[in-house]
Amino acid sequence: LAGALIHDLPLSEDAGFLPDLDTVPADVAALAKVLVLNYPNNPTTATAPDDLLERSIWFCRRYEILLVHDLAYGELYFGRTRPRSILEFAGGKEIAVEFHTLSKTFNMAGWRIGFAVGNRHVIKTLYALKTNVDYGVFGAVQKAAIAALELPDSELEKIRNTYRQRRDILVEGYKDIGWQVTAPQATMYMWVRIPPALGMSSTEFAEMLLSKTGIVVTPGVAFGSCGEGYLRISMVAPQARLQEAMSRWRKAALTA
Repeated sequence: LAGALIHDLPLSEDAGFLPDLDTVPADVAALAKVLVLNYPNNPTTATAPDDLLERSIWFCRRYEILLVHDLAYGELYFGRTRPRSILEFAGGKEIAVEFHTLSKTFNMAGWRIGFAVGNRHVIKTLYALKTNVDYGVFGAVQKAAIAALELPDSELEKIRNTYRQRRDILVEGYKDIGWQVTAPQATMYMWVRIPPALGMSSTEFAEMLLSKTGIVVTPGVAFGSCGEGYLRISMVAPQARLQEAMSRWRKAALTA
């Protein structure tokens, strides 16, 4: 939308779906204005180790690039380790801004409310832009957001437990039909590789699945060429509906 040129950072399964900043050509880095990261990641569900976030800060400081981190799924994790904010690391507040949304954390999708934090100069510029292009979020939505943010941490744990239970239903379901899956450690998705033996592209499989079972999934190629061969499975439906989906999948004999 801004007319910028895009340099893609491929995310491969072999690399843990993490970008390799060493592959960025020096001339691209010298011209770059913004590096965008999103961890926990949509669609791959990967989480970022500390050394990736630390190296990203170093990379952006070296080339004077703004680091933008999308932490939309920061509260939707299933292990004991909470995904870390880029602002927790040395230099993060100077070089980065981070976006958060209540859509994922508090199931407020469609309400369009979130917040940005980080480098004060960038936030000041964002404020000036926003106050000139719109009039802010509807007041009732803001009050609902305040109420959500004031909830105790125990409420967030309930939300995580809900997604954890849904995840486990899907993981067991795919294992039952012989698909190789890895249980995601964060986000509300599963990133599933289509068995090569089926000989279908992600789009072909998604269309066939819809036709035969009524189940809707997102073909991985919709997220870029590196997503070919994968499906993104959403965990937003209730447990009973997910169990029904896996039952239909099994009856359709879409096994590995």
